[in-house]
Amino acid sequence: MSWGLQRCCRAGLLSAAVAAVLPLHAAPDVPIEPALGESVVMVKNARLLPVDLETTLFRPPGDGPFPVVVINHGKESGNNRMQLRSRPMPAVREFLQRGYAVVVPMRQGFSNSGGRAVGEGCNIAGNGDAQADDVRAVVAWLATQRWADTQRMAMLGQSHGGLATLAYARDPNPGFKLFVNFAGGLRWADGGCQWERALVDAYARYGASTRVASLWFYGANDSYFPPDVIRPAHAAYVAAGGPAEMVAFGAFGSDAHGLFFSAKGVPIWWPRVELKLAAAGLPTEVVAPQFAPPVPMAAPPSSGFATLDDVDKPPRLSDKGREVYRLFLTKPAPRAFALSDRGARGWATGGDDPLRRAMEICARAAASECRLYAVDGAVVWSEN
Repeated sequence: MSWGLQRCCRAGLLSAAVAAVLPLHAAPDVPIEPALGESVVMVKNARLLPVDLETTLFRPPGDGPFPVVVINHGKESGNNRMQLRSRPMPAVREFLQRGYAVVVPMRQGFSNSGGRAVGEGCNIAGNGDAQADDVRAVVAWLATQRWADTQRMAMLGQSHGGLATLAYARDPNPGFKLFVNFAGGLRWADGGCQWERALVDAYARYGASTRVASLWFYGANDSYFPPDVIRPAHAAYVAAGGPAEMVAFGAFGSDAHGLFFSAKGVPIWWPRVELKLAAAGLPTEVVAPQFAPPVPMAAPPSSGFATLDDVDKPPRLSDKGREVYRLFLTKPAPRAFALSDRGARGWATGGDDPLRRAMEICARAAASECRLYAVDGAVVWSEN
């Protein structure tokens, strides 16, 4: 069996695999941007009962082979099945400009991937290993693609995806030259679980069997993994033998957990990542400037029209529209919700310019002009 298929069928994950092979409720489709070389493929994972993993590709022009960056997504609150296909555009654009292909797999049970997400709870280390198995299946698929230079690869992960990245780094394809963990971890809200202790134990276990270096980014005002949680976890990882450099970058915006998805976060993390890429012999020179980020639409100031979580306040929304607004409230910033005077709506989260995309989505459904109702954590709507 090849390295890419090893450890594919843990007995403890069998019940999760057999419970549901096909999604019961699929996430909304996210438009594809051909100008970014974007496409979506379905890649089989390597479990006992394989399911399809919804995998987004961003490729520069040409046939390659291109160096590859794999980016592992986080876990949003709410139903994993309704989580949108991940498109971490600030990072995607940085790497596309430098000639990399970017691969973003949705793991089992997330978005339009098959099966159910692996059970959670206090076994954080086991959960991370299960996530890494899906990542490993996608990396094995990459080895079959002529456009992918699997001797020159890097892996990034945010939040739950950071945990998956560190779990994968225990037994990686040797083509990976860099691993980057952005606010990685998993927390469990059940009062009977001491998840902070479980996270320390998970990282100690990972560090004991990891020999490749990683770069970690955590902020002072991270709402999920604040310094008093992540410092002992990082210390346990290093004490167990795992080489990991911590970048404690201080406060960022209203919540440092969102650094990776914000264009404003790029100046914080890219210079450190660029140095590591160069040291590993991976390309850092801009060769495709057409992929530079566009100038985003400016956000209006808070209007005081309503509190953000008052779902009855957006004017002229139907009951269905209010359900959509509730869904919007579960999504992380950057995000925007737009309304027309006749009740049409559109929303977007993440990506290059969620404000403009929300307006465009609303306009496609409206017979009248659309305006922004909410941006990030503020209502910006006024009746004037």
